[in-house]
This record gives sequence, C-alpha cells and structure tokens, in this order.
Amino acid sequence: MDNKSFNLIINSKIGLFKKNILVDSDKSISIRSFLIGAISQGVSSAKNILESGDVFSTIECIKKLGVVVKRIKPKNYLIYGNGLGALNINHNKKLNFGNSGTLARLLIGILSTTPGIRVKVRGDNSLNKRSMKKLINLLSEFGALFLPKKKFKFPLTLVSTNMPVGINYNAGISAQLKSAAILAGLNSYGLTKIFEHEKSRDHTENILSKNKHVIKINTKKKITTIIGKKNLKPINVVVPGDPSSAAFFSALTLLNKNSSLKIKNVGLNKTRIGFYKLLRKQGASIKFKNLKKNNNEVVGDIIVKSCKLKPFRATKLYYASMTDEYPILFVMAGLIKGTSSFKGINDLTNKESDRILEMQKILKQIKIESKFSNGELKIYGQGMLDAHTKTVKVPNLGDHRICMSSFVLALLTGAKTKIMNFETVFTSSPSFLKIMQTLGAKFEIQK
Repeated sequence: MDNKSFNLIINSKIGLFKKNILVDSDKSISIRSFLIGAISQGVSSAKNILESGDVFSTIECIKKLGVVVKRIKPKNYLIYGNGLGALNINHNKKLNFGNSGTLARLLIGILSTTPGIRVKVRGDNSLNKRSMKKLINLLSEFGALFLPKKKFKFPLTLVSTNMPVGINYNAGISAQLKSAAILAGLNSYGLTKIFEHEKSRDHTENILSKNKHVIKINTKKKITTIIGKKNLKPINVVVPGDPSSAAFFSALTLLNKNSSLKIKNVGLNKTRIGFYKLLRKQGASIKFKNLKKNNNEVVGDIIVKSCKLKPFRATKLYYASMTDEYPILFVMAGLIKGTSSFKGINDLTNKESDRILEMQKILKQIKIESKFSNGELKIYGQGMLDAHTKTVKVPNLGDHRICMSSFVLALLTGAKTKIMNFETVFTSSPSFLKIMQTLGAKFEIQK
C-alpha cells in the first residue's frame, strides 16, 4: 500500500448505484487482537485483520517489546504471546504510535503495570497535539510515572510500576480509557473494578471473555471486575467489517437518489451502531440481515436504500456509540432540510483534529451555517444542494474521518473540492478509494 502524501481533487457528482460491497476490517478489534495476543500465553491467531497504518504501528510496537508476529497470508497473523507482565524493551528506547490514539492508550495501559519498563512514547504530529491528561491521571493511580511531570502531550517517558495494585475506576464515555484500565488491571495485584454509567464499546471485554477466571461482567450493576495476575489463554479472533467505515458509504447511499447498497459482514456490536439507530429514527431505510455471533461480536449485512430523512436530534446518549461518525452526520445534517442538533459532543474537540470547528469551516464553504455552544452543535440544513459553482478546500488536518466526510460532501453536491493529504485515510480505511470507484465516484490524485 502506497502511503506517500497526496491530495484528492473531486469535480463532479456521483451517479446512481446499486451494489454489494465489503468494507475494511474493524480497526478497534484488529488493534486489540495484537495487544491482547501479545500478553497471552502461547500462540494466538488473528484473521481478517485490517492492514492499515494504525495496525502496522501496533505490530511494530509489540515487536519492539519482544513479541514474535508472523504474517501467514494477507490479513492473517500468528502472535507468539510473551505472557502477562513479560513485555520488555531496553531503557530509553522509543515506541511510536503513529496516528493511533487507540494504540497509545491501550498499550500504555499494558506497559504501566509491566515491571521494569522505562520507555519514550510518542505519535505523529496529529497525535502529539492531543491531550493525554485523563490517561496519565488514570494510570498514575496504578503507580505508573510519566515524565516530565505536569506534561500531558507526547512525547513523554513512561516509567512502569513494579508493585501495581488494582483500583476502582468510574469510566466515562471513552472506551479507550476503560480498556486501558482493564489492561492495566490484568497485571495488578488484587481486583480492578470498573463502573460504567453509560456503556462504551466493549471489544476488549469480548476478546477477554473466554478467560472467565480473569474477567467478570455484572451487566445489571454495570460493573466489570478484573482479577489480576492470572495467565491469559491464547485468543483466536476473526475480525468483521468496520461499522464506522461502513457509515460513510451508507450516508452516501441514503442521500444519493435511486441508489442502494448491501454491505456484507459488518460488525454490528450494539455499542457501535448509534449512527444506524439515529438514522433509522429519522426515517432511514436501513436493515440488518444475516445476523450471527462470532467471538461474542454480532456480525451481519447492512442493506441501505436512498430515502427522505428528517433533521437529526442527537442527545448526548448517542455519543459513546457513534463517536467516529459525527463528521459524516454533520455533512448529512447540512444536506437535510431543517435544523439538526447534536448534544454532549465536547470531546470531539480533542480527536485527530477539532472535529466540530473543522467541519463547521468545511460546511461554511458551501454556505451551510452552524452554531456551537455549551456542548451542542446546531446545523441549519439546506436540503440537497447543487454546489458545482462553489469550491471547498480541506487543509492537512491528519484526520481520516474529516477527509472521508468531505469526499462524500463533494460527491453529493458537486462542489469542486481539494482535500489535502488524503493518505491519512489509509490509517483506518485503505480500501476507501477503491470502493468509491466501484460505486462510480470520479476523482483525481495529485501527488
């Protein structure tokens, strides 16, 4: 896969389409498979892995920590686990997380309670701008140290604790922080208890669930208990398609006249389908078919048909189950007649970019107005626009979701659009442009 820098130029609308597609594999589950495989006993297998920038960063990091990873064939890997507490790296060596916040938070969770670790950690320019204050505060409770003190952005030096003790943790809406607490708890003495008021994505729990001696989930009381210092059995994961990647093709289909799409073999975990639930509530023609369970994950086909939609009313309760889909929802809101509102979305300001501000700027270029205050974004939707006389420029933000959303906006409105550094999309969706081509999208790559 060519990851060299390039810009994307789009000059024309997309025509109608009726297609069956497969989307890229789920990034969240792919990353977790390697990390949990690395600390399990024996040989784990991971099939249908997403082969993208973020996942390659994960593989590089665990190899530096002494784990053997073998690629058996495309997308299929064996992970020779070192066991719990057995990752190691020479002092003051560096780990680079690239663009991946998931990798950063989860691997730092593991390393914080792995004895004898002193390592420099960093990401790319985009990740180095993101605050890690909540992560640092959480893992300091287990006894880990981060230097320099009172610095909350990468690069940092992580010094693990040799005597980690389990904690009680009140989880917010971040699945990454919850997962960091779970993974740190695995190698801590005693119990780590995680209390959830709102359920965030639970892929970490699902992958660990065969280790019943390690993890106990009380769904009624919303408490997850981790019993520390117990060996983990090897895992065998088959990764489904990514529902977040599928969202962009679904959005395009819903708003593109006389179009339909069947997206096969997508992960439909209930903590990940807020986007589809919200759309159905607004009248979207979306059906889930051929549902089955695989590694405790629900998998099925998504069938989408173009239709008329009502403006969105998304309360803060949606946030945890559709965090990645807000940029494309903002595009849709701009192209549906009437005022849409999105509440409880403050955390979007600390993603790969400030996703609220940047999407407002993009929409404004085709005269779609919006207003953000007190954690609520209102978008004053114009209905389907013909914007072929307008130009849209998307700067280099290092944000794959904004690039993908701007691409869909260009295809639906005909706005002459230039998206800088589109290669960032390959961190999560290396097949994105190929799939768009099969649907009839026309674009030009500018190197």
